[in-house]
Amino acid sequence: MESDALFTLGDPTAAPSASVGSGGVDGLGTVGADSPLPVRMRPANLDELVGQEHLLAPGAPLRQLVGGTTPMSVILWGPPGCGKTTIAHLVARATDRRFVAMSALTAGVKDVRAVIDTARRQRRSGGPPTVLFIDEVHRFSKTQQDSLLAAVEDRTVTLLAATTENPYFSVISPLLSRCVLLTLQPLTEDAVRALLRRAVTDERGLGGALTLDPEAEEHLVRLAGGDVRKALTALEAAAGSATALGLDRIDLPTAEQAVDVAAVRYDRAGDAHYDVTSAFIKSMRGSDVDAALHWLARMLVAGEDARFIARRLVIFASEDVGMADPAALSVATAAAHAVEYVGLPEAQLNLAQAVIHLATAPKSNSATSAIGAAIADVRAGRGGPVPRALRDGHYSGARGLGHGTGYRYPHDDQRGVVTQQYAPDDLVGTDYYRPSGHGAERAVAARLPLLRRIVRGRSGPTTGPEDAVPVGAGRGGPGATDVPVDDGGDDAARKGHQ
Repeated sequence: MESDALFTLGDPTAAPSASVGSGGVDGLGTVGADSPLPVRMRPANLDELVGQEHLLAPGAPLRQLVGGTTPMSVILWGPPGCGKTTIAHLVARATDRRFVAMSALTAGVKDVRAVIDTARRQRRSGGPPTVLFIDEVHRFSKTQQDSLLAAVEDRTVTLLAATTENPYFSVISPLLSRCVLLTLQPLTEDAVRALLRRAVTDERGLGGALTLDPEAEEHLVRLAGGDVRKALTALEAAAGSATALGLDRIDLPTAEQAVDVAAVRYDRAGDAHYDVTSAFIKSMRGSDVDAALHWLARMLVAGEDARFIARRLVIFASEDVGMADPAALSVATAAAHAVEYVGLPEAQLNLAQAVIHLATAPKSNSATSAIGAAIADVRAGRGGPVPRALRDGHYSGARGLGHGTGYRYPHDDQRGVVTQQYAPDDLVGTDYYRPSGHGAERAVAARLPLLRRIVRGRSGPTTGPEDAVPVGAGRGGPGATDVPVDDGGDDAARKGHQ
C-alpha cells in the first residue's frame, strides 16, 4: 500500500494486495465466498460485461483501456451501478501493469504524490507502468486535481477516474483535456434482468440453489432503476430470507419483505408510467394536494427517478402556476437542486414540500399561452427588422449607421417607463401576455394596461387615480407608491441613451 488512502474494492477483509502478471494491484482485495453478491458477480472479462455496448466495439477506447493496448487516461462518467468499478477491476486484471486504487473521499494531495513518486521511480528502473484509479474524482478539490496534471501529461501514471457528476463542471479543464471521457449509461431493464438471472444460476452467485419467480424478478428489476448493484444486493437479501424460511424459491412476498418495499403496479417505460405522471400533473393543476401527494408517493415507492419528478415540478411551476405565484419556480428549482444535492430517501421531503406549494398555489397559464403565441408568430414569419433606436450603438461605425439614435432611456423618466417602439413594425400593438386575475398576477393585470398605454403612446396627459402606475405592485414593496401617468413633459430635458 502506498498510503492509508488506498482502499479495498471487494471483500474488506481480504488481503490488501494481490499480484497480477508482472505488475500488481494495490487497493483491490481478492473476492471470497463471503463477499457481497455484487462483488462476487463482477464480470471476469469484457465478454461478461452487460450494457455499455456503445463502448465495446472493436478498437473502442474501453477495449483499449481494458486490454492495455494504449496507455490513455480515461474518465468514466455515469450513474451509480452502471459498471465504473467493474471496469476498474477489469483493468486491474490486465497484465504488465501495476494498479493502484484510491478513494477521493479519503485521499489527499500527499497520497496522490506518494503514488506518483513511486510510479516515477518504477518507470525509471524499467518497472511496469502504473494505472491509478480514483473513485469519486469529483470530490477532489482543484488543488488535488492539479497535483495529477504533470503525471498524466507525461504518462508517469495512466489515470482511470470514475465520477457520478458531470465532469464538465466537477473536473478541472486541464485534467479533462488530458483524458478521454467515456459516458456510461444506466443499465436497461433487460440488462439488469439478465444479470439477475446469471446471479441465480452462476456458481459465483446462488448457484441454482433457489429459483426466482417472474413477479419477484420484475419487482427487483423495477426497484433497481438501472443500478445493477442495487438489484443484486436486493436479490441477496431476498435469497437470505427465502433460505431462512426453508423455501426453495424467491417469490414476490419474500422479495418485498427482504427489501421492505411494496410492489407497485408501475412500468417506468409503459402506459402506467405515463398514466401516473399525467394524474400527478393534473392533480396539481386541479389544486388537489392530497391526490398529488398520493401520485408522488406512488412514483417514489415504485422507484421512479427523482430527477424526473423534479423536472416535472420545475416545468409545472411556470406552465400552470406562472405569474400567479412567481415564487413557485424558485421552490421547484430548489427542490430539483435538493434532489441532486441530498438524494433519496431524504429528498422525498423536498419533493413533497414543492408538490404541496404548487398544488395549493393560485394557477395561471398566461406564461404558457404568451410564449406559445409569440413562437407561432415567429414561425409564421411575422416580425421585421430590429427598430433602429434599439440596435447596438456601442461599436465603431454604429452612429454612422444610425444605430441607437433616438433611444429613450426609461430610468431618466420619473415613472421608469417611456413611450417608445420596442416591437418590430408588423407586431406593434400585439398583446401576447394576458394576465389572469389570480394570486400575485392580479396586481400585474392592473398594472399592465397602464404600462402598455405609456409605451405605445395611446393616451394623452392624465393625472386621475385610475391611471396611476403602482410602482412595485405585486413585488412586495412596502412603501411602494403610485406614480401618475403623464405622457407629456419636457423630453428635451431628459438625456437620451444610446
